[in-house]
Amino acid sequence: MELKTIALIGAGAIGSYFIAGLSEKSDVDLWVIAEGERKERFSENGIVINGKRYALNVKTAQEAAGADLLIVAVKYGSLQECLPSIEQIVAPHTLVISPLNGVDSEAVIGERIGMEHMLYSFMKIASQRVGNEIKYNPAVTLGLFFGETNGERTERVHALETLLSGTNIRFHISRNIEQDIWYKYALNISKNIPQAIINCGFGAYTDSVHLAYISDRLRDEVAAVAAKKGIDIKNENNPAGNNTAIAPDSRFSTLQDLDAKRPTEIDMFSGTLIRMGKELGVETPFNEFAYHAVKCLEEKNAGKIH
Repeated sequence: MELKTIALIGAGAIGSYFIAGLSEKSDVDLWVIAEGERKERFSENGIVINGKRYALNVKTAQEAAGADLLIVAVKYGSLQECLPSIEQIVAPHTLVISPLNGVDSEAVIGERIGMEHMLYSFMKIASQRVGNEIKYNPAVTLGLFFGETNGERTERVHALETLLSGTNIRFHISRNIEQDIWYKYALNISKNIPQAIINCGFGAYTDSVHLAYISDRLRDEVAAVAAKKGIDIKNENNPAGNNTAIAPDSRFSTLQDLDAKRPTEIDMFSGTLIRMGKELGVETPFNEFAYHAVKCLEEKNAGKIH
C-alpha cells in the first residue's frame, strides 16, 4: 500500500501543518480541495504559513476522486456539509484520517463512507490565524497521533508512517488511539473552555486557583463519561493529555473564535459530552454551565444580546 495522492479538505490550523510538511515531499501529489470562489482564491494566492507562501494545487472533490489518502481537517461545525465531498473523493482503496478536535468525527464520516476507510487520529498543535497567515511554533508542536483501534501495526499504519517520514510533520503511532483521543478531548474541554469564558491567557490556570478549580471539574466530568465507556484517562502524565510549552498569554481555539466573532466548537466540546452523559447516566453540571456560557458569548458577538 502506497500513499502517493493526498487530498486535504480544510486549510486552517490543522490543514496548514500538512501543507507545510507535505509540500516539500517531491514524490507525492498534495491536492487542496475547494470549490468556486475559494478554489480561485487558493489557486491564485496560495497560503502563508509561518511567513512562507505556499502555492497550492487546488482541485474540486470530483477532480480528486480516488485519492490514496484523504485528510479531513475542517472545523467540526463544517463536518456535516463536507460529507458529500468526502463521499465523492473516497474510492475503495482510499484511507481517511480526520484529526479534528472531539471524539466522534471518525464515526460521523465512517457512517457515510464505511468505517473500513477510517484510521483514528488527532492533532496536538497550538496555532493561530494572524490576518491571512497561519502561525504555529514547530519546535513545540507534537503533531499527528494515529493508530488502529486494536493497536496493531498494520499495512496502512506503515503506509502513513512512510508518507510522513522525512517530512517536517511530527507523528506518533499510538498503541491505544481511542484512549489518547479521549485524553486530548479532556485537555481541550478543561483548557479551551474556561479561558474562553473568562477571556484570559493560558497562564491564568496557574495564577488563579478559581480558574484551575473550574478546569479540574470540567476534566473530571470528561473522565467520568470516558470511564462509563470503558476508557481510563486518569493518568495525568499521558502525553496526549498534556500541553507542551505554552506561552502564558496563549489563547486557544475557542477564545480565538470568540475574538474573531466566529462560531465556536462548543457543540463538539461540552455539547457532545453533555449528550453522552445523558445517554450514560453521568451528570455534567460544569459542562452544562460552560456550554450555555459560551453560547451566550456567541449570541453577544452576533448582536443578539447586549
